Amino acid sequence: MAEIGKTVLDSGWLAARSTEVHLSGTQLTTTHSPSGLDKPWMEAAVPGTVLGTLVKNKAVPDPFYGLENEAIIDIADSGREYYTFWFFTTFQCKLSANQHLDLNFRGINYSAEVYLNGNKKILPKGMFRRHSLDVTDILHPDGQNLLAVLVHPPDHPGTIPPEGGQGGDHEIGKDVATQYVEGWDWMAPIRDRNTGIWDEVSISITGPVKIIDPHLVSTFFDGYKRVYLHTTTELENKSSSVVECDLNIQVTSELEGGVCIVEHLQTQHLSIPSGKRVQHTFPQLFFYKPNLWWPNGMGKQALYHVTITVDVKGHGESDSWSHMYGFRKIESYIDSATGGRLFKVNGQPIFIRGGNWILSDGLLRLSKKRYKTDIKFHADMNFNMIRCWGGGLAERPEFYHYCDIYGLLVWQEFWITGDVDGRGVPVSNPNGPLDHDLFMLCARDTVKLLRNHPSLALWVGGNEQVPPPDINNALKDELKLHPHFESLHNTGKTVQELSASVKDPSNYLDGTRIYIQGSMWDGFANGKGDFTDGPYEIQYPESFFKDDFYNYGFNPEVGSVGVPVSATIKATMPPEGWKIPLFKKLPDGYVEEVPNPIWEYHKYIPYSKPGKVHNQILLYGTPTDLNDFCLKAQLVNYIQYRALLEGWTSRMWSKYTGVLIWKTQNPWTGLRGQFYDHLLDQTAGFYGCRSAAEPVHVQLNLATYFIEVVNTLSEQLSDVAIEASVWDLEGTCPYYVVHEKLSVPSKKTVPILEMKYPKSKNPKPVYFLLLKLYKMSDYGVISRNFYWLHLPGGDYKLLEPYRKKRVPLKIRSTTFIKGSTYEMEMHVENKSKKPDSKSLTYKNNFVTRIGDGDFDMASVEPVNSAAEEKQEASLFQRIYRRFSGETDDLQVSEINGSDEGVAFFLYFSVHASKPGHKEGEDTRILPVHYSDNYFSLVPGEVMPIKISFEVPPGVTPRIRLNGWNYHSGHKVY
Repeated sequence: MAEIGKTVLDSGWLAARSTEVHLSGTQLTTTHSPSGLDKPWMEAAVPGTVLGTLVKNKAVPDPFYGLENEAIIDIADSGREYYTFWFFTTFQCKLSANQHLDLNFRGINYSAEVYLNGNKKILPKGMFRRHSLDVTDILHPDGQNLLAVLVHPPDHPGTIPPEGGQGGDHEIGKDVATQYVEGWDWMAPIRDRNTGIWDEVSISITGPVKIIDPHLVSTFFDGYKRVYLHTTTELENKSSSVVECDLNIQVTSELEGGVCIVEHLQTQHLSIPSGKRVQHTFPQLFFYKPNLWWPNGMGKQALYHVTITVDVKGHGESDSWSHMYGFRKIESYIDSATGGRLFKVNGQPIFIRGGNWILSDGLLRLSKKRYKTDIKFHADMNFNMIRCWGGGLAERPEFYHYCDIYGLLVWQEFWITGDVDGRGVPVSNPNGPLDHDLFMLCARDTVKLLRNHPSLALWVGGNEQVPPPDINNALKDELKLHPHFESLHNTGKTVQELSASVKDPSNYLDGTRIYIQGSMWDGFANGKGDFTDGPYEIQYPESFFKDDFYNYGFNPEVGSVGVPVSATIKATMPPEGWKIPLFKKLPDGYVEEVPNPIWEYHKYIPYSKPGKVHNQILLYGTPTDLNDFCLKAQLVNYIQYRALLEGWTSRMWSKYTGVLIWKTQNPWTGLRGQFYDHLLDQTAGFYGCRSAAEPVHVQLNLATYFIEVVNTLSEQLSDVAIEASVWDLEGTCPYYVVHEKLSVPSKKTVPILEMKYPKSKNPKPVYFLLLKLYKMSDYGVISRNFYWLHLPGGDYKLLEPYRKKRVPLKIRSTTFIKGSTYEMEMHVENKSKKPDSKSLTYKNNFVTRIGDGDFDMASVEPVNSAAEEKQEASLFQRIYRRFSGETDDLQVSEINGSDEGVAFFLYFSVHASKPGHKEGEDTRILPVHYSDNYFSLVPGEVMPIKISFEVPPGVTPRIRLNGWNYHSGHKVY
């Protein structure tokens, strides 16, 4: 008997252009199967796309490098046949009696013909629908099965106007498919329009009864002490007779150390008629005080393992299904104080600070490994929401899995955008796709695919547009809330007590999450669909704090710059793309940036807005070359995005309920709106966000110059203090203030005191400000925030000669290695003279969060500060437990210097050291997770930085430290 379960078919595929294959699908899967990589066959990317396959085989240039995309023929010019491809593979499967095999496609763009062992089946149109084919009767008796799939592109791939534009000529909107593929103001066109078997292919073996799309819902009572799990599943009897079966549900939780305990185990007996599908609802399961799932920054992401199995009498186990599930309740309403949509999770209001997301990769080279990095990066930035924009994907279960793990709420949009569905040049069709029934079929199927993920927070009809009325009404109806979730103030009765006529909530398509018709409606932007999101360009940092910057409670899109580091430019562009923009001075005193053609193609957004914002890079002096430009751009990136989030957080609940930045990353090698580039290296803006979005944060209001404390937690902060110190370019501390015995209410931003240094006698034109919020009981640092500032009307040009400062540093590194994974802790110390002030927090003994549930100040403990050696031991014990049995490696590196002052804008990078590296080759190891980067140290200060990464085989990693006044890439490991 073959083993019950799913096998993913993700290797061994071949592909060939259909016009070059002179065989039928029947011949390919019987007498004339491809024998290997003989022309026209090539190694295929499955899951993936035709263009991804061509790039993989170097049959076309890399469309993300330089201007190479222009050398690839567009489907509008080649015709659809050019990108119509055969995909071929084999699989082994030999069934026993009463076993069945389904061939599953989780996503094909756009339609396909499937041939298995000479038998043809049609996969109908639609990018966002699953296909499951029962192929039991056409399997080969010897177990060797031949599979060929002919994939056709979207019906309406459209053409790209010479001027480009949002969604090209908008023809792609006639299909139920991604809309970004005709190009956008941040994206070049995708030549094949993502044609291909773009998502998972699998075979699944069951007995007579198959489990289909279970739905898990939890209801909450008595202040979340009493929780019920509701479960409904479909069951299909594939056999020719009535079956008697036992349906089981088991819920387990995992304790530390990998020990699992069974919370519930329930069995139901069923009879299912021959060839029928039935829906079964389990009796609800009761939990008392379960561990709740919280968003990032509010508590732990507790997950339970739910398993459903079906045992058929006379056969044994027939099928099983499992899912990680989190108990949480998400509510939202339009806040009367701000007019913005306010979200609550488990009864606690959550101030939304997050970003917009297109997709991981423009060629749909999607993988669990990359998704994990993508989502962890968002959690590392302290974000709590990701918006999946309507011109991109209905994101995949793997994406949602990591959002569940890392606590990112997800706003999921359907496939409507204003540019392609109602406006634009030329004006697009407001009626959405041609086939409205197909759209709704894909929408229902997407809901079923994703609805059990606790991270999924809301459904939205479209980007800056609502769907056509019939689709919108259908979505409103099918995604209506169950009565238990309709009101913030439910009666406290169980679902059975609510009404005898009320269905179990797991009988709904969803029933637990709101549906909002469009991204600028009902509590977002001005709530009426007018264009009140944005802006999308560089701003003065203080502007974000001003009352007139944004007038509505929740901004779903506000964007800015995003140039990556110079190594990324060099890795993704030929030398002619390394030329920095020309700075063209205009008669009114503003400067216009003129980028080179490659930067223009990669959608560069300038660091000035003539008539509104003076060039922010030139504040530091005119850049001399690419390295200088990109470093100065990182300074601006950091300031820009920290100010954006701090400006919004300054008005938390008084004016705003949330903000989503446009956008967090680029699905290609773009040059705007990103916190990490397509190669997965972070910009300094990443760390500006990480600082600003801390759950507890001390900040400077750049409009009022008041120091503020942000407390997003559900508990009051008590017995805390603020230390504010100003450091000048000579390394002295002319201003030092400590404000003690503070209390900050929960969910509040409170102005504490004015930072008066700029009003003092003879303030320096350029200076550094270091803010620390710490616990008075043990000087454990809760929040640290470092600014570089100039006096009003000034600039940062005095920082240019500061680059010559040689401030001594000492770096102690401890390393633990397991296999290819490195976990490192760097202790970076500024060896300048210790501060003259009474500062007691210069060692940066940061508090750590422990315990369950919400962030509890009573459980916050500082790292042991009795001695630095004990501190290191404490920090590494946790890592050592993970990597027990491996040897640690302690190294000390020193950077000599005789100057006193701030070690400014330090940043680590990880590089590969191996024989045969060519001159100028990109040696970076990516991705790398840093606990902080682009940081600065005042005299005597010590900063612990954690670094983790994986090393490719045969490579020795090297860690380098650079900075504003550290140019040579000092090797510290």
